Amino acid sequence: MSDALTTRHTRRAFISGAGALVISLSTPASSSGQAPLTDGAMKRPSFTPSQLDSWLSIDEAGDVTCFFGKIDVAQGLDVAVRLIVAEELDVAFERIRVLMGNSATTINHGGATSDSGVREGGALMRITAAEARMLLLEMASRKLNSPVSSLRVSNGVVTVAADPSRAISYAELIGGRYFNAQLHWNKKFGRDLEVSGTAKPKPPSEYKIVGTPTVRTDISPKVMGKFEYVSDVRLPGMLHGRMVRPSIAGAVPVNVDESSLKEIAGARVVWIKNFLGVVAEKEWDAVRAAEALKVTWSDSNPGFPPQEKLHDHIRSSKVVKREYTSNVGSVEAAIKEAQAQKLRVVEAEYEWPFQSHASLGPACAVANATKDHVTIYTASQKPYDARIGIAELLGREMRDVTTIWIAGSGSYGRNDAGDCSADAAVLSNAVGKPVRVQYSRAEATAWDPKGSASIQRVRAAFDESGKVVAYDFMTKGFSLRDMPPWERKAANTLAGHLLGFKLEPIQAFGIPNDSYRFQHKRIGWETIPPLLDRASPLRTAHLRATASPMCHFASEQFTDELALVAQSDPVRFRLQYLTDPRDHELLKQTAEKFGWDDRIGPNPGQGGRELMRGRGVAVAQKEGTCVAVFVEVEVSKSTGRVRPVRYTVGHDCGLIINPRGLQQVLECQTVWATSRALCEEVTFDANMVTSRDWTTYPTIDMNLVPEKIDFVLINRPELPAAGAGEHAARVVAAALANAVFDATAVRIRSAPLSPERVKTALGRV
Repeated sequence: MSDALTTRHTRRAFISGAGALVISLSTPASSSGQAPLTDGAMKRPSFTPSQLDSWLSIDEAGDVTCFFGKIDVAQGLDVAVRLIVAEELDVAFERIRVLMGNSATTINHGGATSDSGVREGGALMRITAAEARMLLLEMASRKLNSPVSSLRVSNGVVTVAADPSRAISYAELIGGRYFNAQLHWNKKFGRDLEVSGTAKPKPPSEYKIVGTPTVRTDISPKVMGKFEYVSDVRLPGMLHGRMVRPSIAGAVPVNVDESSLKEIAGARVVWIKNFLGVVAEKEWDAVRAAEALKVTWSDSNPGFPPQEKLHDHIRSSKVVKREYTSNVGSVEAAIKEAQAQKLRVVEAEYEWPFQSHASLGPACAVANATKDHVTIYTASQKPYDARIGIAELLGREMRDVTTIWIAGSGSYGRNDAGDCSADAAVLSNAVGKPVRVQYSRAEATAWDPKGSASIQRVRAAFDESGKVVAYDFMTKGFSLRDMPPWERKAANTLAGHLLGFKLEPIQAFGIPNDSYRFQHKRIGWETIPPLLDRASPLRTAHLRATASPMCHFASEQFTDELALVAQSDPVRFRLQYLTDPRDHELLKQTAEKFGWDDRIGPNPGQGGRELMRGRGVAVAQKEGTCVAVFVEVEVSKSTGRVRPVRYTVGHDCGLIINPRGLQQVLECQTVWATSRALCEEVTFDANMVTSRDWTTYPTIDMNLVPEKIDFVLINRPELPAAGAGEHAARVVAAALANAVFDATAVRIRSAPLSPERVKTALGRV
């Protein structure tokens, strides 16, 4: 058992030995056989956020394990956490490992949500590591008979400054035992969880490790094909499952001919209410069974609007909920006054489509539901919430369910991983054996929760001097939480829909986030009813950066339109109305790095060219992070293809933990957001989503990857580390649209900026 505590585990060993890890943590025997020192407890304290031991441990070798209540969606979060803890503890980076997303061994701190990994999770680990260091120094003070103020720490060894020969290691002080130390806890779980101790973390001026460029540890095994994903999990006696979906949305099974599977040995049908799936001993047999099963489906007429009429449907739909998040002054009165005086009033409307998560690989999950306990291996961003929802789904007590997060082949929002985990749980619970469910590409793209389609209406009024005095922004679309993202309710999964659980959609959208100030300013959002309320392939949920790409696609294009009316350069115009000094500094530095020259209106002399060049800019901020994206594009007059040539991404997230990792995160999301801006649009007909593969739902390929991405990273050690996982993705589409206008003098207000849409727009002039 002590070996399980002290040995470094591979991911495979951790997966297969999860139960052993729990047991080992409960019985930390000393491997040396020596009697324990007086400091440290042998019996594990309660597994609660108020116990320091719930957050980190030090084994007999002096290696540190962090129990992290969030998960890493391929952004190097584990590296950032290791840097933070290594800094606070004065332990080598290499001697720290991070375990995350296991409900049996890590506290629920919310999983992955809104780039909160470093901002919330890293901050908590800094607090707990500082508390551990303080306690270790107090232990060392007693052992070395020297005051704490006289002690120094290097690589986990405490020495007396005046006599370095007097030394004791962390391993000797606490190795294999528990701190048994209390923290202050606010009695909440998830993102609202907060703990505090009595120790004061290091000031940034003393940092030696935080801020150093550090290589991620997951890249090499991924490139070499050795990284293990949730799809690699195998359990003894495991069956393979597949879901059986209707070809018309809303249809439910009314008759199932199980005899149609008699030629497939061992194939079984699981039919519970409207939930229908098959299991088999071999994966190919499960695939064959799902195809061969004869099902009579109920009549259904979902009545989806024609694809080309989607935004007309949004315009004409009743409003379920309206919310104003900002309402300064009197926008309506100011606009009416401008109209009465025949001053400039500018209006525009923008359109955004349904989009799929389109993860690189479709979801996979493994469930093992025995009589006494349920274990789920899931790639969900919300493994802790999935535990709660699956307990309800199966009618189990939450204490009888364990969820173990393992990386999947895609993430960034509420994708199909949560639905797949629930499907596997229901199938396993029905057959009493472990079941692995692997979605197909067609199932993943057609049935995953979608990013919401929406329209944005924007108005602004100028005064006599040419200054913008009124600004009015309203988004209208399908709720971003029609499928709530947390999975803590059975009805938050497709299985819950099919099993008849009461639906609890949340009406919510979002707004552009910026520091523009106008005398009269109103910003709000409206939601409309879903196209189909239960088990819809067009149900909507969080997609990375949530409402921001579509909102900023509108607001930052509109800012360029206002700059042109005001006869101002787009950067100069922004600097006139942005109020946060950090925005000003970032925008100026990034513009200089990009090579922006001050001019008004579209790039001259491009009209007669086959390949037209333009540049664009967009800015945003949220929760302590500012971002500015500049892009140069090339637009083909004959094909309509938009190709980003180069980007310059400016980013200010306060304290930078790992500049190398930050740059990689920004590079990743810039390319990813380019795909959404130029390529991605879910297609559907009256009955069903018709996007089912990479042909019917195209994403970015190497021909559209920019030749170069430069970065301006502003480090502010005096500020807390804020988020970085989705801020650049907020404004890439807007920057691209502005660049297309600069190249062509044609404003395109509908996304994506596909070749067909661009060519059509160019043909109108």
